[in-house]
Amino acid sequence: MSTIHITDLHLRAIIGNNPWERDKKQDVIINITIDFDATKASKSDKLKDTVDYKALTKKIIKHVETSRYFLLERLAAKVLDIVLTVSVIEAATVRIDKPQALRFAKSVSVTLTAQRP
Repeated sequence: MSTIHITDLHLRAIIGNNPWERDKKQDVIINITIDFDATKASKSDKLKDTVDYKALTKKIIKHVETSRYFLLERLAAKVLDIVLTVSVIEAATVRIDKPQALRFAKSVSVTLTAQRP
């Protein structure tokens, strides 16, 4: 098993329940851990045999920056769904932070994990 880490992907999204949060995009920070079998890719040295994390990240960026969710849990679930569309991925964890969501905290985050049956 191999792991890819996408670390501190800084995006902006409509997220939250307060009226002002429904009109103004806020910062979110996304961290993704991807588990997959890299045996074939490590032998072939071909992109088609691994996770194209650039293409995957582009899909995530497009979704997040056009989303309008109320809850971090929902946003994290949708990002996790996008990650798991890549067939070689066996398991993944998505953590989404919302900086300055609480007055005296640096961030609030939600973490979701899923794996293929």
